[in-house]
Amino acid sequence: MDFKLEPYHRNVPESELIDDLLRVAKQLGKQTVTMEQYNEHGKFHSTTVTRHFSSWFIALQKAGLEKSRSPFNIPNEELFRNLEEVWIQLGRQPRYVEMRHPLSAYSVGTYEKRFGGWRVALEAFIAYINSVADNAAIPIVEAIAEQSTATTTSQAKTDQENDVGRAVPNGTRFRVFLRDGFRCQSCGQSPITNPGIELHADHILPWSKGGRTIVANLRTLCAACNLGKGATVEDQSVEK
Repeated sequence: MDFKLEPYHRNVPESELIDDLLRVAKQLGKQTVTMEQYNEHGKFHSTTVTRHFSSWFIALQKAGLEKSRSPFNIPNEELFRNLEEVWIQLGRQPRYVEMRHPLSAYSVGTYEKRFGGWRVALEAFIAYINSVADNAAIPIVEAIAEQSTATTTSQAKTDQENDVGRAVPNGTRFRVFLRDGFRCQSCGQSPITNPGIELHADHILPWSKGGRTIVANLRTLCAACNLGKGATVEDQSVEK
């Protein structure tokens, strides 16, 4: 195993940064380059460029390129959803340098611009996740016992009658994955060790049979286990 330091880019000459911007623009066949595109195809990182030129637009101007349109109108929920997906894939809090393509759809610069800093963005994400009020403290077995006494309901049960409906909100889904260690509770597969694994938040007592969309009635299953299970009510006597 060879031990090597990663390249140090803080003092890269301005001409080299401009040349690389022009190279990426030519490669893409465009008259401009976004920060996300540069992070995917560039030799350096967009933060190296913005640190040298003070802003991305100034760097584009110096290179004779057109101004790119930054994704200012991306909803916070979409940025949180992307951060959630990255967190799930890694199985831990993402690091600053990891927020880049293909792992992340948005660069760390997008989060810094929106929230005023990477740490602030992480704090906003945690606040968003924790804002979901869904009786998470109710033990799974206790919740199932409470629900099993109710009359079986049809798929047409309204959202108001069945909490937030069948769809699991992003915040709730993430809390379920976090509780279960980002691992399928049936087969043990995880995107942490197998990037191809897709995780689902599964209703333990099926929604069609009156199951509620709350953390206590949800568990982590991989797509294969969840789709193969259907709407059957499995033995809940197994300790989770």
